[in-house]
Amino acid sequence: MSTIRQYFDTDFDHMLRVHITYTASDVPCDASMFYDANANSAFLAFYFGDASLQPSDFEKILGSIKYGTSQFSLQGAVWLPSARVFHGSLRVHNENPFKIEYQLFGDPTWRNLLSTPPSRRVFIYAETSFCETQISELIDAAGILGHELQFRDAAYANRRTILEKPLAFISHDSRDKEAIARPIALNLQRKICPVWYDEFSLKLGVNLRESIEEGLKECKKCVLVLSPNFLSNRSWGKKEFESIFTREILEDAKLVLPIWVDVTKEQVYQFSPSLVNVKGIDWNAVGEDEVCRQIYVATTSTV
Repeated sequence: MSTIRQYFDTDFDHMLRVHITYTASDVPCDASMFYDANANSAFLAFYFGDASLQPSDFEKILGSIKYGTSQFSLQGAVWLPSARVFHGSLRVHNENPFKIEYQLFGDPTWRNLLSTPPSRRVFIYAETSFCETQISELIDAAGILGHELQFRDAAYANRRTILEKPLAFISHDSRDKEAIARPIALNLQRKICPVWYDEFSLKLGVNLRESIEEGLKECKKCVLVLSPNFLSNRSWGKKEFESIFTREILEDAKLVLPIWVDVTKEQVYQFSPSLVNVKGIDWNAVGEDEVCRQIYVATTSTV
């Protein structure tokens, strides 16, 4: 099941995302500015992790936003639009001032994407659980303040994930989470390819074994991050592999998508001889984007 945090991190893949620091409110949050080249419009999005916040707190935050003033500072992280859904070209000028130019297909003009005029649209992603009446009243209050608010909380995430059955289970060693597993999960989610990934799918208090086994049974494919860490892990990694291998036998299907990371055929053979005959992809040779492209094709194919 996807979380509201996951949606904040992966929504609006076709736009430029600039991570910013919002200085006009003392409520901790993550904030991004999105620039939509096709609509020639920009807007703000916030994530609030404090589930105890009340509608009145969000009203104060919305009241602190003053368009046309300098309330934001660039945090340093910039996400370019996904090439799969951005129908144009980009030029990045890493200088002072920083500039990103775009040219839409069929349009000969290059334009500064960061000069896109801001709209009054504001997206708030929050770990709260407000009723529909509270959300409607908050949207009305935002309108009075001059904002067009879209409020997305835990209930929104729960309703949305009902229609997003995971297509790929990401089996990995926890030591590979930061460098490999999490980037794969985020990249696939941006491609509208729902994944079962522990940070997104495991909730506080759930039975760990049952949740993992359910994910292994539901997903169309299992991505195996075959690293030295994974091959040396004889606990969860080995059990996940044995579960998916058993399912392959029962369903007479090819379910495993191996990602090779700094391992040799001999090492993989020692772990599982059958894996050597399964076509995999070398993470170091082709990189994150190509790995995720091939996973996306394999998991979304109807063949």
